[in-house]
Amino acid sequence: MSLPEVLLWQILRQRPQGLKFRRQHPVGPYVVDFYLPGRKVAIEIDGIAHDMADQPERDARRDAWLAAQGFTLLRVAAKEVLADPVAAADRIVRFCMAR
Repeated sequence: MSLPEVLLWQILRQRPQGLKFRRQHPVGPYVVDFYLPGRKVAIEIDGIAHDMADQPERDARRDAWLAAQGFTLLRVAAKEVLADPVAAADRIVRFCMAR
């Protein structure tokens, strides 16, 4: 796990608002950074690697596959998590609660 993922996991593992997140969870042919099974929400933490080479195209294919399977995907910038992990976790929890 990357540093932003570790920082988020320290918060999300405490089950905020009663939500039970899983980390590094397989979903079909992919592994998502965080997953909320009861609401079919996948959360991806995007670092600089997501902007390099063919990664944007790979992310687009992954996003389309997840959407076709009925998953909702939330992408969060790694720099946002590094700047304020609590605020990033709060945004994730609010997003999930709205689903």
